Amino acid sequence: MSNGCHKPSVSRRSFLAGAGVAATGVALVGEVHAAVTGDAPTVYGPGSVPLTLTVNGKARTVSIEPQVTLAELLRDQLDLTGTKIGCDRGACSACTVWLDGAPVASCMLLAVDVGSRAITTIEGLATGETLHPVQEAFIAHDAMQCGYCTPGMVMSSAALLQRIPQPTPEDIHAAISGHVCRCGTYPHIVEAVQAASMARKA
Repeated sequence: MSNGCHKPSVSRRSFLAGAGVAATGVALVGEVHAAVTGDAPTVYGPGSVPLTLTVNGKARTVSIEPQVTLAELLRDQLDLTGTKIGCDRGACSACTVWLDGAPVASCMLLAVDVGSRAITTIEGLATGETLHPVQEAFIAHDAMQCGYCTPGMVMSSAALLQRIPQPTPEDIHAAISGHVCRCGTYPHIVEAVQAASMARKA
């Protein structure tokens, strides 16, 4: 007679054994790939590793642990706090910077994986005391409220104008579609980017 309980089909012992086999398989695949291609995987750590990155046109040398993201490095070690960390999982794009001119979510990229690519942050977008046209337009068109999403929005908008000097509203919406503005200033942001494109044209 059943007491209402049933024995699980997978025991803790069998689960751990299966996990061990899976981990071994992954390791073997990596070894086979290295043997076939001749590429030995780069191993960082344990502990801090030296790293030299090009940030806003300057070489910056740091010592970091391998798990540090680019966003954390920029803010915590290089004091470039214009790059914001919002969700810390690539969902809000507040941490957007450029890698070789392309916008990326810096919270989703390990600093050790940047390599020789050039990093541009919101601090490096202006030329001396002269703001980028997108920065000026955001101010003129009141395209910010709390300002937390603004650096990421500006970086993606400026990258758009590099690709498409005269973007349509649809182009702008697509460029900022991954960004979350909790204050809801999207209409002003579109206006600002359109104004910046006209200023660049003039």
